[in-house]
Amino acid sequence: MADPKGFLKYTRELPSKRAVGERVGDYKELYQEFSSEQTQQQASRCMDCGVPFCHSKCPLGNIIPEFNDAVYEEDWEQAYEILSSTNNFPEFTGRICPAPCEAACVLGINQPPVAIEHIEKSIVETAFEKGYVKPIIPIRTGKKVAVVGSGPAGLAAAAQLNKAGHSVTVFERNDRVGGLLRYGIPDFKLEKWVIERRVAVMEAEGVTFRMRANVGVNVDVEDLKNEFDAIVLCGGSTVPRDLNIEGRSLEGVHFAMDFLEQNNRRVANLSIKEKEILATNKNVVVIGGGDTGADCVGTSNRHKAKSVTQIELLSRPAESRDPLSWPNWPMILRTSTSHEEGCEREWSVLTKAFIGDENGKLKALQTIEIEWAKNEETGRYGFQEISGTEQEIPCELALLAIGFVHPQWEGMLKQLGVEATARKNVKDHHYQTNIEKVFVAGDMRRGQSLVVWAISEGREAAKAVDRFLMGESVLEGKEDSFLVAEV
Repeated sequence: MADPKGFLKYTRELPSKRAVGERVGDYKELYQEFSSEQTQQQASRCMDCGVPFCHSKCPLGNIIPEFNDAVYEEDWEQAYEILSSTNNFPEFTGRICPAPCEAACVLGINQPPVAIEHIEKSIVETAFEKGYVKPIIPIRTGKKVAVVGSGPAGLAAAAQLNKAGHSVTVFERNDRVGGLLRYGIPDFKLEKWVIERRVAVMEAEGVTFRMRANVGVNVDVEDLKNEFDAIVLCGGSTVPRDLNIEGRSLEGVHFAMDFLEQNNRRVANLSIKEKEILATNKNVVVIGGGDTGADCVGTSNRHKAKSVTQIELLSRPAESRDPLSWPNWPMILRTSTSHEEGCEREWSVLTKAFIGDENGKLKALQTIEIEWAKNEETGRYGFQEISGTEQEIPCELALLAIGFVHPQWEGMLKQLGVEATARKNVKDHHYQTNIEKVFVAGDMRRGQSLVVWAISEGREAAKAVDRFLMGESVLEGKEDSFLVAEV
């Protein structure tokens, strides 16, 4: 185990962030170098608990105490073997996961938790640096699988199915691989060379990627069904939740993802066909208090917005966690690096209308404060407007970051004939849809969720596909059960 007194010797420490004035001038990652010795100290804080709640609260089931111990012992290769046995893309989760494992850390009951996410990122980056990440080509089964969508669920399903020996083709309707990772998450949180590096490994292992391949539009659904032995739908939850109030059609009101995708394309020097959405010299209001909203805040600051305000319908969370909430994810106030760069934050605010000028351009938001209360008869919470709290917030750019409702049904899903749930996600039974050879994973199946859940979904769907094709799944065995050859 790690140093049995490590948690007594050291407190939690993370890499320092670049100064705000420096980092808002570019889209590079935020954190400075952190020595391997410092990371070993952080790994030594792991208590090697008899019941590791960190492990059980991770959607991937990462074997956290074991890889912490390997890092403490300076055995980076073993640490990577342990980590990669459960997580295909620790370079993604080590950068953008909210880390429910840390919220469940036993040490976190009365001390700052172990820096699990940082340790995870350090392991995979060291593995790439030392050459432990090597393309592996399996013995082929002769089965062909199509994966639709190249977001984290699609990439995980493709990697696992390829590992099982099936020939995998990933269909992506956009011009680059990555889905949400590519066009939804800003570069200051996830630089895109990180995706390219992993895709290069997958291609060397035999996975084929087809870009600008929009199934149901320029790729015929019937051709897909005839060519492949199984199809895995990983298209995500892509229909954004709208705010249909007065003034919604004014120039200056946009979905957050349109704003973020455009900016990621701009950073990558890719073409933008639509009219550009820029925050420069504008009063920006981000409607929605989640991670996507925070990403809009950070991007607006880099555009040199005049002001940035983020409003949230829900009440302001508590400053610190209730001890009784452990080991579950606590609903507490979270301040992101984007908020640190400059942002006014308001809670319990309802947007009533978008106000425009004589030219049809947005100039302000009409809002009102609300009060939440529990209905004793129904047991449900609802809100009431507080009279006299109406105000107008100057705003030339409003960004709707209020989530997604379900996948796009027009096109592929309707043509395939898959069934829908009450929430209009794709209905399944253990990842298999009502169409025998068609499977589903990720947000398209479970609804909008975390990247770490998408990776877990892709892995689980791959097991179901492998069982369907072969009668049993090697993906349920140990990693050394695969018949493989290094490239």
